[in-house]
Amino acid sequence: MSLGQVGYRFTFGRQVIYVDPYLSDSVAQIDGPAFERLFPVLISPEKVTDANWVLITHEHIDHCDPLTLGPLAKASPQARFICPSGVKAKLQGLNISEKRIVTPVEGEWNEMGISLKVAAVPAAHPDINRDELGYPRCLGFVIDYEGRRLYHAGDTSPHEEVLRAVKGLGPIDIAFLPVNERNFFRDRMGIIGNMSVREAFLVAQEIGAKSLVPMHWDMFNLNSVAREEIELLYRLLAPQFSLEFYPSQL
Repeated sequence: MSLGQVGYRFTFGRQVIYVDPYLSDSVAQIDGPAFERLFPVLISPEKVTDANWVLITHEHIDHCDPLTLGPLAKASPQARFICPSGVKAKLQGLNISEKRIVTPVEGEWNEMGISLKVAAVPAAHPDINRDELGYPRCLGFVIDYEGRRLYHAGDTSPHEEVLRAVKGLGPIDIAFLPVNERNFFRDRMGIIGNMSVREAFLVAQEIGAKSLVPMHWDMFNLNSVAREEIELLYRLLAPQFSLEFYPSQL
């Protein structure tokens, strides 16, 4: 289930994973009405009682939202969180116990349940930045369920190190890639964009993905991409992978 932006709810067997859930209107409350949600809140965080794992890619509020994660952690006391080290401090500030938080080593598999595991890869947002211990400040995740693999890129631009890390954990069946391009005008507004639609297609092609799910195009008017634009370019370029919107499972 898509939650908008880059947020998803995945079900793998008995395990339920949330990735970057943004279930409030925090950005508009901070940055003004220009950042009101276009994608509706499908479930209030207080009602998220089924989370086993919550994956958080980086600190930005539309990915690491206190108004979502605090209530969600209370509603799902069984949930554990996988995140970069900078996010760990924010979660502890929400009274989430350190025992529930995992800061992964990039490229290493973390067991999550029967036939389910996840590995972190770096994300370039807009470049790859690391903390004092060498851990990436922004992450993507490769999820393996019964041998099939899903790549959720988080917020990233194309980068050789990112591509190398993902290909090293492949093959990738479904790639979830942001398409809200970085450009001069968004930079001027302080909006850190990601790859363009065309770049996302090329990334999917390079990592050998069988399917591409575009994301980060449907939440804020100032940082959106028309679905018709994505579909038109797909028809014109006719890549070898399939294009999907809003799939719920691997």
